Amino acid sequence: MEDSLRARYEVVIGLEVHAQLLTETKAYSADLNAYGSAPNTNISAITLGHPGTLPVMNRKTIDFAIRLGLACGCQIAPNQHFARKNYFYPDLPKGYQITQDTTPICTGGQILIRTEDGQHKLIGLTRIHMEEDAGKSIHDVDVFDTLVDLNRAGTPLLEIVSEPDLRSSTEAYNYLTEVRKLLRYLDICDGNMEEGSMRCDANVSVRLVGAKDFGTKVEVKNMNSIRNVQRAIEFEVNRQIEALENGQTLVQETRGFDALKGITISMRTKEAANDYRYFPEPDLPPIHVSTEHIAHIAAKMPALPNALFERYTKTYGLSEYDAYNITDQKGLALYYEGLISHTKNYKAAANWLMGEIKSYLNEQGIDITAFPLAPGRIAALIDLIDAGKISNSIAAQRVFPELFKSEQSPLEIAESLNLLQSSDSNVIEGFIAEVIRRNPNEVERYKNGEKQLIGFFMGQLMKVSGGKADPKASNALLRQKLEAQ
Repeated sequence: MEDSLRARYEVVIGLEVHAQLLTETKAYSADLNAYGSAPNTNISAITLGHPGTLPVMNRKTIDFAIRLGLACGCQIAPNQHFARKNYFYPDLPKGYQITQDTTPICTGGQILIRTEDGQHKLIGLTRIHMEEDAGKSIHDVDVFDTLVDLNRAGTPLLEIVSEPDLRSSTEAYNYLTEVRKLLRYLDICDGNMEEGSMRCDANVSVRLVGAKDFGTKVEVKNMNSIRNVQRAIEFEVNRQIEALENGQTLVQETRGFDALKGITISMRTKEAANDYRYFPEPDLPPIHVSTEHIAHIAAKMPALPNALFERYTKTYGLSEYDAYNITDQKGLALYYEGLISHTKNYKAAANWLMGEIKSYLNEQGIDITAFPLAPGRIAALIDLIDAGKISNSIAAQRVFPELFKSEQSPLEIAESLNLLQSSDSNVIEGFIAEVIRRNPNEVERYKNGEKQLIGFFMGQLMKVSGGKADPKASNALLRQKLEAQ
């Protein structure tokens, strides 16, 4: 699509994120909440909706919702009740879903994202409410029949509904990235879209730039990665603009995303709220959340990525690039926190984490949680460099690999390998004399004004000394000896 045509329209996007919660049991029963079990094993009469069975609220679902609400700056409703949302799918055994309709646990709040040009933007939240998941229909195992696995039925969910504040597929991508990061920091959802534990529906419309009224909204489903959400939105935006330019009328509908073809496909006309025939859930009592309980949860909240980012950039002096990469994963941030509890060289700690440590993780194909070296050992290595006892290159190339093989401290390893730098001027003078003897032509060029050769001589000095000459002590002495030639 031509840029000039695209520029005539404004994109309006709102996202609905469903996050499966990391509770041990389901939302309203004692059935196991676990991914990957054999089909139809984590079920009971309650999950199957048998007559006479009664749901019992999982209190941890409420606590997790409060944690997310506090993290997003939401208002927590003190009094709530549940509702039945009626619809009929083969994987919904009760024929209705227990959810929250008029009294969501969280309202308002926002998510901070970065736009394409690196600016910060707040995306408003309409609500966060608790509900249960449906089972799963499987279409690609049996050639003739659709199979149903009800293990997922009754799994506790939080639905996070944004305001229509997103204006591009890239903003949607960044928003989902921040939501997933937040869920993981709070330890309430693993955010694995490939496994379905975090899912997203995108509400997409377009309107002419300057128009006040929203265009016709289309909901897009069946996206199993953040990248696919971005792809689906991009296709849908182009489809809607082309339809309007051709004089067609858009209809409010639900469309699925075909990831192989990169297109959206019409599934059904969009249901209205009255199609679901909401009414109060008679089998669950109303919920009261006290201010004391909210305060108790707030007191146990972990440090969150935006707060850590601010501290790393403004207090510790890290670049935004370093701070963003460290806070991108909770495990990395926790390891960095461990590092700086042992050393105050914040920049060096960040360099080691994003350099040698990250390279090791990539080579081994492991996560930071499986990294075998405690933060204190890396911090001791940083302190050894700062004390001028070894160079950074010697630390990375010789000492760091030995830490995986030995329980010795970095200092003990450096001593055993004879790697400690010398600041003894008599020893350094001997190395300098050898460098001058080996490079008479370069010495003559230096004397004739090519002072930039000092870098060459320092390199040769490190080579001759095996990296053991203290660079700080060596530099001035080397210049002195060269000038005296």
